[in-house]
Amino acid sequence: MAGTDKKRPLIAQGPVIVLVEPQLPENIGMVARAMANFGLAELRLVNPRETFPGEKAYAAASKADHVINKTVVYGALHEAVADCRYVVATTARERYSFKPVLSAVEAAQNLRTHEEGGEKTAILFGRERFGLSNEEVSLADAIVTFPVNPAFASLNIAQAVLLMAYEWMKSGLREETQTVFRGPQMMQAPKQSLYGFFDQIEEALEVRGYFRPPERKDVMVGNLRAVLTRAAFSEEEIKLLRGIVSSLDRFSPRAPRGSGAPEPRTRLVSTRAEKKS
Repeated sequence: MAGTDKKRPLIAQGPVIVLVEPQLPENIGMVARAMANFGLAELRLVNPRETFPGEKAYAAASKADHVINKTVVYGALHEAVADCRYVVATTARERYSFKPVLSAVEAAQNLRTHEEGGEKTAILFGRERFGLSNEEVSLADAIVTFPVNPAFASLNIAQAVLLMAYEWMKSGLREETQTVFRGPQMMQAPKQSLYGFFDQIEEALEVRGYFRPPERKDVMVGNLRAVLTRAAFSEEEIKLLRGIVSSLDRFSPRAPRGSGAPEPRTRLVSTRAEKKS
């Protein structure tokens, strides 16, 4: 999925993302993109292997330049989190320690609570090859793990950041199903409008001989109304449908070739009746 919407306000808040000794600038760029997707904007690097920033990082960031431009590089992890009050460390390996082990959902909720209390928070991510050392994990308040395949638990660093950033954004929603791209809720039309549509479409179907055999008409009408009622049409949608039926009622889809105007539908029906007689 591509594209940025400059008409919408840019969300830029939440926990600091700390990458320990990242190797590839492309990975840093993809991390910045994942952060921007879910409203995170503060990125800190600890001893990156290559000089930062660079063209490769900007290219991989896919226009998340506001994250790259404000990224700060540190020489040691304790310096990168010195101003933070609550820190969680991500890991895909089993750790033996006295620290609480949280799921991504629990960690995001804890981070949200601390952030709303005015405390600066951070999420630590380790090296691409072997993650965080035990000494680095010891600087965190809690450990975060993901429900991954135990036989293939290693995540790309950008994937790990994406998972945490997603859970962070979700923790701030009123409901888990909420999305900023959903259209406005349309009010359901009054029954009077719906019943008028019933009359119109049933009359049009009657003229065209749809209700056959006649003794099944009541059942067919009931089924039709049940289908149309389930849709919970708005007033605007009913007007659209009534306009379509009116258009079909005025014109036949099989007008004679070479004629200047379509043949009326009523004429088509009467012609068929004459042929039967």
